[in-house]
Amino acid sequence: MLQSISFYTVMNGSTMQDIKVGLIGFGTVGQGLAETLHSQENRLTKRTGMKIGIKTIADTRARALPAHLEHIHLTQDARDILADPEIDIVVELIGGMEPAKTFLLEAIAAGKHVVTANKALLAQTGSEIFRKAAEKGVAVGFEASVGGGIPVIKALREGLVANRILAISGIMNGTANYILSRMTDEGIPFAEVLAEAQKLGFAEADPSYDVDGIDTAHKLAILMSMAYGIHITNREISTEGIRNIEPVDIEMAREFGFRIKLLAISRNHGEHVEARVHPTMVPGDKLLASINGAYNAIQFKGDCVGDILLCGLGAGKMPTGSAVAADVVDIARDIACNSVGRVPPLSYQLSQFAPRRITGMDELFGPYYFRFTVKDEPGVLASIAGVLSAQGISIASVIQKGRRGQEAAVPLVILTHAARESDVEQALTRIGKLDAVLAPVVKIRILEQEQ
Repeated sequence: MLQSISFYTVMNGSTMQDIKVGLIGFGTVGQGLAETLHSQENRLTKRTGMKIGIKTIADTRARALPAHLEHIHLTQDARDILADPEIDIVVELIGGMEPAKTFLLEAIAAGKHVVTANKALLAQTGSEIFRKAAEKGVAVGFEASVGGGIPVIKALREGLVANRILAISGIMNGTANYILSRMTDEGIPFAEVLAEAQKLGFAEADPSYDVDGIDTAHKLAILMSMAYGIHITNREISTEGIRNIEPVDIEMAREFGFRIKLLAISRNHGEHVEARVHPTMVPGDKLLASINGAYNAIQFKGDCVGDILLCGLGAGKMPTGSAVAADVVDIARDIACNSVGRVPPLSYQLSQFAPRRITGMDELFGPYYFRFTVKDEPGVLASIAGVLSAQGISIASVIQKGRRGQEAAVPLVILTHAARESDVEQALTRIGKLDAVLAPVVKIRILEQEQ
């Protein structure tokens, strides 16, 4: 590691410190980081008083670098970076669990600071990585793990440090939001929009992480750790995706004045905290309803500041590369001022982390949208309403569409007043056994009245 020099020496220009970066992974985000550090080199020097640049790139598939990056050493072996005593900061951008975790832990053991955009790794094993880094006295940067180019991590860790975080909610996956936006605006079925998103590169060949809510759960786990000072993994977050959303649900949502969004939601109840990801009907007059396409929007509620909404591109080469570069610059500044560890990476001191019960889904209380696929015959609505009433669930609105052509089934849509989820589940189980109900019930929670 380079010896640190004083902040004042750096700023008065008498000394120029070099901060050398090793980059593991030269995919989309890795290329974005390299482009950002190259194109913004002069600006970063003026702002930091340091020269920050990539010394080595390790990638098993890359055979050559673009002409403007040819001064950077290219290797296929990440350990060329880990073993280099001149490299101050190791950036891991290969994703996945292994070998990414091993590379990060080896870099930490070697006394190097680390930066990653790997939300899956942090959501599942982040506590080990942060603990090892604290023991070694090195920094961990992970701004790009949530929200792409949106400075969500820094806002939560520093800007809202004086607040008790009361709630987190938001759209945290651009692929799912793009699909729902196209379904809403153009009436295109899910499968067709997904295929198009894959063709355009918005969705992976295996889109499960995006459309099944797993990626969103990873991000929510990271934010909850920082907001509440708890260790939580994505496995503890109730997660539902958007595969079952059909054009009829989009149409019904519009008639009721809603837009369907895949939301991450957490609310702080003190001794227990909510942790859930699911499709949600958002009232059209709320800001989250207007976030469309591949954009993300994350909202925090603090006891001092109230509601804060951060919005921007949640993915992409340059936005995410910009977020990684911000981590690199932050760590470089800390190195120069000999102040690594001044701000805990997870906002709370690790010694202050404490367990908190995760609110059971059956404890939730709020309004619901139900779509039943039923026989077009007398008495069906009365039968369903009777079951709901028996469970204490009050109906707010009903829409029943007529038969189209020779179809035997018709959609029956019911909006309820606020009800307890445990009562809802019992009612839907009973309703699902009725002879007149021809398909599984579609249930979507409504954001209204939950806040």
